Amino acid sequence: MLRILGLSAFYHDSAAALVEDGRIIAAAEEERFTRRKHDSGFPHRAIEYCLAAAGCTLDAVDAVVFYEKPFLKFERLLETYTAFAPRGFASFVKAMPIWIGDKLFQKDMLRRHLNDICADFDWRKRLLFSQHHLSHAASAFFPSPFQEAAVLTMDGVGEWATTSMALGSGNRLEIQREIQFPHSLGLLYSAFTSYLGFQVNSGEYKVMGLAPYGEPKYAELILANLIDVKPDGSFWLDLSYFGYCTGLRMTNEKFHTLFGQPARRTNQAPITQFHMDVAASIQRVTEMIFLRMASAIRRETGARALCLAGGVALNCVANGKLLRAGVFDDLWIQPAAGDAGGALGAAMAGYHLHLGGARYADPTDDSMQGAYLGPEYRQADIEMRLAAAGAEFTVLDDEMLLVAAAAALAEGEIVGWVQGRMEFGPRALGNRSILADPRSPRMQKILNAKVKHRESFRPFAPSVRAEDADHWFELSTASPYMLLAAPVRQAHRIERSPSEAEGLAKLDLSWSSIPAVTHVDYSARIHTVRADVNARYYALLQHFEAITGIGILLNTSFNLAEEPIVCSPEDAFRCFTATEIDVLVVGNCVLRKKAARGPTTQAC
Repeated sequence: MLRILGLSAFYHDSAAALVEDGRIIAAAEEERFTRRKHDSGFPHRAIEYCLAAAGCTLDAVDAVVFYEKPFLKFERLLETYTAFAPRGFASFVKAMPIWIGDKLFQKDMLRRHLNDICADFDWRKRLLFSQHHLSHAASAFFPSPFQEAAVLTMDGVGEWATTSMALGSGNRLEIQREIQFPHSLGLLYSAFTSYLGFQVNSGEYKVMGLAPYGEPKYAELILANLIDVKPDGSFWLDLSYFGYCTGLRMTNEKFHTLFGQPARRTNQAPITQFHMDVAASIQRVTEMIFLRMASAIRRETGARALCLAGGVALNCVANGKLLRAGVFDDLWIQPAAGDAGGALGAAMAGYHLHLGGARYADPTDDSMQGAYLGPEYRQADIEMRLAAAGAEFTVLDDEMLLVAAAAALAEGEIVGWVQGRMEFGPRALGNRSILADPRSPRMQKILNAKVKHRESFRPFAPSVRAEDADHWFELSTASPYMLLAAPVRQAHRIERSPSEAEGLAKLDLSWSSIPAVTHVDYSARIHTVRADVNARYYALLQHFEAITGIGILLNTSFNLAEEPIVCSPEDAFRCFTATEIDVLVVGNCVLRKKAARGPTTQAC
């Protein structure tokens, strides 16, 4: 048996993943254990979990593979500062001591951390390094159901690459070409994220969610000035409008002058129609580049299937438009498409590419196990942990649990739902979820204001049984990882005149018969559920349909806006008491708010 441990760390979203003979055993982000969102530290806790899930210690691991090559990253940093001197001198002086004293010698730092776990770990023979975009590509191709596929990865930047195209066949994967820093679609989108007043590396979802409230009035301005897009989707950025090369800020005064307004400075500043139109514009440009690049790959390679990874692949709106364009016969997206997924890709690359491990692709399913790769808790352990936290709860059998949860949801109550193994990646897929009735026209506002504590314009996703998805949505394939957006079918829409409302006033209107999960452009970010992948969640959808006639639930991640998704029963209980969630279901334990005990102000 060959065991490979993959790691990502030291930038954001540190994670660990363990593979045995090519089969994924476990994967988890460090943030879920430390409760620090986007934790960049060495993933001690995630490694501990992965080893425990495999029932082994570190000395039983054949190789540890880090997801990128730090020296190449340092080379890029040094060459960039040299190219832009003297503009980046202040940032250079600040960054160099950190790199020279720490990051440049990450191999030694990794060795020390691994020796802390296992003093006898032979790091000289067993510590390997992948390249950043190769790790992304491996995370996309090797778990996919395809024997052969093209692979497109797009993010901010790895060592040098920002975009790569690879071809995978069997257990082989080879990058064919790249776009290199500083020309980056991910950094372009992040620059607009910063300009709109949101945090880079976490606020990009907000830009995507804000876009439907506006019109792409500035798309041509972007294409005429900021980015030159070629017929094959390759591109070149005019760097005179950006500040990220010198590390000072994402955009500069020339950028602000082009758009006629300064950057929105804080997350508390008002969002105006201008900001909505800018969001719509960069979203439109991103979709255009995405489609043009995918079309060129299909023409040049003849590949029938495409795999996606990298942070840009989390843009479910662009993914949905690519699917509906029919450029490829099949599309598969890694659910942990960001840097956390790099840990899984590093492990896969180590097994298949370095050690030559065989691969079998099941054409009927991927090998991600529904992305349920994190910790789970036995019923006895759940009861002990909740009791120790001061919770009062009732234990129900399986059928009564489903009846009670479905009834609460049908009555308009908000339910925290913690079951089975935690999801790997940024989406809650029915195991660490907050659930609600999608029929409620007020539910989106209630959840954003009183539970999630986030911006009012942010949409919520529907979970639907896989076989029912086509009835509700214009979706031709499964969407098990909530990475495809599609329109609600005409029969379920409530038609609105453009003159009825503008901007955020659209929030006051219902757009379909499932208004809580229908965005203002009639779209929805869909999560399809299969009985053989998540039996309990599927059964809950059935019970809810028996009461309401609708087999759909609003599903959002179980966390506050600036907190990681909950992992343990204790995490769930703290979040439950800190919010206006009405009912908490953990395993077979049911808690109601009136019976809850514990701190009511502690963040989850």
